[in-house]
Amino acid sequence: MARQLGFDLPSRTALGRDAFFVAPSNAMALAMIDRWPDWSGGKLALTGPTGAGKTHLAHVWATQARARIVQATALPGADVPALASGPLAVEDVPDIAQDSDAQTALFHLHNLVLAEGHSLLLTGTPAVKHWGLTLPDLASRMRGTTAVALEAPDDMLLTALLAKLLADRQLTPKADLIPYLLSRMDRSFAAAIDLVRRLDAASLAQKKPLTRHLAAQVLDKPPAGG
Repeated sequence: MARQLGFDLPSRTALGRDAFFVAPSNAMALAMIDRWPDWSGGKLALTGPTGAGKTHLAHVWATQARARIVQATALPGADVPALASGPLAVEDVPDIAQDSDAQTALFHLHNLVLAEGHSLLLTGTPAVKHWGLTLPDLASRMRGTTAVALEAPDDMLLTALLAKLLADRQLTPKADLIPYLLSRMDRSFAAAIDLVRRLDAASLAQKKPLTRHLAAQVLDKPPAGG
């Protein structure tokens, strides 16, 4: 059902396996997630552009493996033995590149999770060698982790991503809207996420349905800070 105009309903992000659209750019990463019991050394690093689906795949894996998910920035002061008591996903590892306490916690957590015989998933945007970790022992362990990358999207994947993002925000576009957006938007995951956010905000602010005319206004207005 289309959303009623004028009510700022919460975005509901679908993170289940059935909401993950498989395309050539992400098929290898999904295959590695599905083969998690066979990960070399019990761990995997998942990389790729912002919005590429790393968090989505982390949730898919967490459901399969009955794993916990924790942000790397939340590790200082965390109960490492408790976190290491089962499979674990640590998101956005590069975010702790300047945090020695978080790196130390991740080093101990990495060792304990694997020592307990559990699996460890780590995510980050750039390739692992560019995560910028300054703790030598941790950096060495990360470089020794099998990695798989989510690649830049093709038209098919961008179409599916836009449809999913709009559905997450309970927006029902007309059939011609997504092809129109694809022809004019920056072709990246991050751009798609930002564009849908701005379309949603404009629809609410103007109390108008999501149309090509409204989309043209949004596309012609530079993003905040841009």
